[in-house]
Amino acid sequence: MSEFTPKRNSPSSNIYFSKPTNLVRSPKRQRSWWQKFYRLFHLRLTRLRDKPESIAKGLSLGVFAGSFPFFGLQTVIGVILATCLRSSKIAAAAGTWISNPLTYVPMYVFNYKVGKFLLGLEEQPGLTLDLNSFSSFMELGFTFAVTLLAGCLVVGIVLAIITYFVSVRLIRRWHKHNRKHKKKRLKKFYS
Repeated sequence: MSEFTPKRNSPSSNIYFSKPTNLVRSPKRQRSWWQKFYRLFHLRLTRLRDKPESIAKGLSLGVFAGSFPFFGLQTVIGVILATCLRSSKIAAAAGTWISNPLTYVPMYVFNYKVGKFLLGLEEQPGLTLDLNSFSSFMELGFTFAVTLLAGCLVVGIVLAIITYFVSVRLIRRWHKHNRKHKKKRLKKFYS
């Protein structure tokens, strides 16, 4: 044997096959699965290479779908609408996040009040709404559902229009910013 190869039974023979210690690990904090998912989704959203109008249309369709109380189906509805209207599906999925557990109650109370105003319904004095029981919602029945959906439709259309025009401007600005910085990096790289 040559003198550079370690002997099989010597203590130094395991240096090539030893497991890394904790000192070798990156000092970065470990991310949870939802943080990784959010980061990936954020990167995919910011790196979309579609027309600004298509991305904005997808985002506004997602906001429209997110304004309805169809929990669990909002993303599916937004992506289906985006597919039918040939816009960005990823932006539509992101737009449905307008309704989340923090915004459900205020948003749907507002939508209900808008629907009540549109349909000309008055407050019923003997009717109380208990948020803790499902039976109180069932007592409201059809009138409550129609009132809420009417409010959701109007609020969803208004929010979608606002989202479209605001996001078109922001996306165009973002694309212009990226082009400018890409030119600077290329110029710096080749000079």
